[in-house]
Amino acid sequence: NPSVPVPLLVVIAWTRTRGFQSLGILQSLRKLWQYEGVRGFYKGNGASVLRIVPYAALHYMTYEQYRCWILNNAPSVGTGPVVDLLAGSAAGGTAVLCTYPLDLARTKLAYQVSNVAQPVNSLGNFGRQPVYNGVKDVFKTVYKEGGVRSLYRGIGPTLIGILPYAGLKFYIYEDLKSRVPEDYKRSVILKLSCGALAGLFGQTLTYPLDVVRRQMQVQNKQPQNANDAFRIRGTFQGLFLIIRCQGWRQLFAGLSLNYVKVIED
Repeated sequence: NPSVPVPLLVVIAWTRTRGFQSLGILQSLRKLWQYEGVRGFYKGNGASVLRIVPYAALHYMTYEQYRCWILNNAPSVGTGPVVDLLAGSAAGGTAVLCTYPLDLARTKLAYQVSNVAQPVNSLGNFGRQPVYNGVKDVFKTVYKEGGVRSLYRGIGPTLIGILPYAGLKFYIYEDLKSRVPEDYKRSVILKLSCGALAGLFGQTLTYPLDVVRRQMQVQNKQPQNANDAFRIRGTFQGLFLIIRCQGWRQLFAGLSLNYVKVIED
């Protein structure tokens, strides 16, 4: 979910931490305040701010470009919501590819937990997380682990998720707007409602991929050992591994927080 507000991202990250897994939203916020105070709610905010401007700009700019290209070069597709689906998917993928390292840094910074046991899950692959001192330190540390490729750890499930999410969001939004009576088409409230419904549907459908992405981002690069069989190496392998080790419900952990984010967007 490309633009999760930082406090919500921190709480979602903490749901992977021992002692937070069974807590609700308000309880998690209260416990986060207890451990880290106000600053704890804004871990990774720098990376989030650096990322959101180019991400949003690329997303909407390339959407218009892709839409025009499809209309001019593939007239058989027509001019309906299908064009928005294709253009939205391509635009979402482009924006993610260009800004993904900042998303990785944001997640790693938000995942740091002070004064509490290190995050551990039943996959046994997170281990002890390094402490980062900012975006630059994240890039430096992750790059040392495996070069540029490490900066794109988790890009697979992100792309697989963002393509249908971004596409469906534009598709459903335009389709819902087309069904609004002519007298209400200029209503800001109705436009916001259409956008919120489109985001809710797309987020629910693709959220398990976001869970896989986040777990891939925070798992440490480890040498081959007995636990290596429990590492997430790819999108579908990660989905089956999470279901087998944590249960299918874990694929939707934190979804309610993302609903708050989607409605805000």
